[in-house]
Amino acid sequence: MTGAPAVFSISTSSCCSHRPLFSYGRIGRVTRRFGSCGSVGRTLLPMAMSSDAQAPVAAAAPQEQAPNVIAQNGNRAGSVKQQLSRLFETSIRATFAEDLNIEPMVAACTANFGDYQCNNAMSIWAKIKKTTREFRNPNSVGQAIVENLPPSEMIESTSVAGPGFVNIGLSNKWIAQTIHNMLSNGIGTWAPLLPVSRALVDFSSPNIAKEMHVGHLRYARVHSAFCFLPFNLWLMMFGMLIQHLFENFPNWEDVGEQAIGDLQEFYKASKKRFDEDDSFKKRAQQAVVRLQSGEEKYRVAWKRICEISRKEFDLVYKRLGVHLEVKGESFYNPYIPGVLEELSGKGMIQESKGARVIHIEGQQPPLIVVKSDGGFNYASTDLAALWYRLNVEKAEWIIYVTDVGQSLHFTMLFSAAKRAGWLPDSKIKAFPKTNHVGFGLVLGSDGKRFRTRSSEVVRLVELLDEAKNRSKAELLKRLEENGKLGEWTDEELEKTAEAVGYGAVKYADLKNNRLTNYTFSFDQMLNDKGNTAVYLLYAHARICSIIRKSGKDIEDLKRTGTIVLGHADERILSIHLIRFAEIVEEACTNLLPNVLCEYLYDLSDKFSGFYTSCQVVGTPEETSRLLLCEATAVVMRKCFYLLGIEPVYKI
Repeated sequence: MTGAPAVFSISTSSCCSHRPLFSYGRIGRVTRRFGSCGSVGRTLLPMAMSSDAQAPVAAAAPQEQAPNVIAQNGNRAGSVKQQLSRLFETSIRATFAEDLNIEPMVAACTANFGDYQCNNAMSIWAKIKKTTREFRNPNSVGQAIVENLPPSEMIESTSVAGPGFVNIGLSNKWIAQTIHNMLSNGIGTWAPLLPVSRALVDFSSPNIAKEMHVGHLRYARVHSAFCFLPFNLWLMMFGMLIQHLFENFPNWEDVGEQAIGDLQEFYKASKKRFDEDDSFKKRAQQAVVRLQSGEEKYRVAWKRICEISRKEFDLVYKRLGVHLEVKGESFYNPYIPGVLEELSGKGMIQESKGARVIHIEGQQPPLIVVKSDGGFNYASTDLAALWYRLNVEKAEWIIYVTDVGQSLHFTMLFSAAKRAGWLPDSKIKAFPKTNHVGFGLVLGSDGKRFRTRSSEVVRLVELLDEAKNRSKAELLKRLEENGKLGEWTDEELEKTAEAVGYGAVKYADLKNNRLTNYTFSFDQMLNDKGNTAVYLLYAHARICSIIRKSGKDIEDLKRTGTIVLGHADERILSIHLIRFAEIVEEACTNLLPNVLCEYLYDLSDKFSGFYTSCQVVGTPEETSRLLLCEATAVVMRKCFYLLGIEPVYKI
């Protein structure tokens, strides 16, 4: 939550990562890097992988999500699914009354009936069977849809099966041209066309004066594959830290950072005194009052603690590939009175036991927006932040990333915003919209929260160090066994070990559905077999090696060569490649980075099948197959980019 204390706001940092979603954060980069006691992240939603950013929408009023939002944009035609949907939309409108309001239901085939399937016939039949004599059954509806399909070079064949399922076979020539065009013009041409151009992600993050631990991995990675990182600052915690600093280091301003020393130990010592010494606790509470009143000595100490904490956090963020722009949470304080006045004017705020509240239908207790002592709280600041994001930031999609325990708070917050007319009814497909993105726990082998043997949380920096050291040891062993150690520089060893180690930790988190708990295991995540980052990074390096060893200039082949799909496994690989855009779209729309992880693993598997069946170098098909190798490597690298993983090019 983006909360603000009463009277004087403890400024928390809001971090903005200018990368696309998934940081559309996992949805930014496409999302790539999608706060509290609060933090706020702002990001442009760059239509998946594209570098073309659309201008932000000028108003925050609800906008209908019209069917043509996926119309062609520049040289981007959208995903294969989007292109087929446009064709079937044309056919359905030409065949049936427009007032039926039918949206095409196009999906990739999972069986051997075709490449894609349109599944509208049964639902259309249910709507028209009592009023039409033209159609006899769902199958005849499907036949009519096929007959009215506009001509397209995409489609090689169609057939109607059972109760009107329209099976679509894509043209091999069109598939090959689509892949070749991507290689020539960049993978940005495969970016899905999304109905929003500006998304904002708000997420909770590390506490000032406490080190980041393994639990923050889920915040940072879910943010990273969605977009910003903030810092939770609690008033009482600051009173405790400042008072401890003053009493133990009277000359703390002269000593500087040495007065605090190890941040984690400093926090533990002050927390122990706060819990065990009532006298110290009272002095810490008084320190809060002085901080709130703006007393200079306390403000300076507060700022110093924040600065030291952020330096520590930045070191971890750098390892994770998270790039931040810091913005203070107190920024929203000036907007609170105006927002509450607006809500009062709409008759939403009522008095209750000395506090001011908003009653939410079906929820008890009500949403408190002003405490009985006149102070503001999380809800008042969250409402002000939401108003600002909608009216000033012009955000079309606002995503809150916290643990599932905060779901009730956000349900009430969003309900209040709908009552105020800020957000449209959730039953209609309109923007702006809000989502709460929850996530599960990181567990140890005992099934409990992942901790050290001394029952302390695992420090994230130590976890990353261990992953890098283990990957380096395995890399050295592999190179010594293969007699290739002399071919590597120390810098290459360090960078590769870092990419593999950090990538393994990130991928192990992202490949799981964010709502589920998962068990942290170095042995599993650093395994070079199975669905791990190690396996995928090595697979990418092997593809790069194939291209290098061919001795051919791949850029020259892109200009002069062609792709021909003459073998079944060439087509299987190619179909999977061109589905990349719709996978990115699905991952962004449903805020599930694991969907992209599954696609990436399947891509590696399909490439293995292709490479086993189709010799690449030294065959008449060499040029075509080298281009398929390059296309696979390009898509893999974009997947790595969206997931925040650095690729490796040799092993």
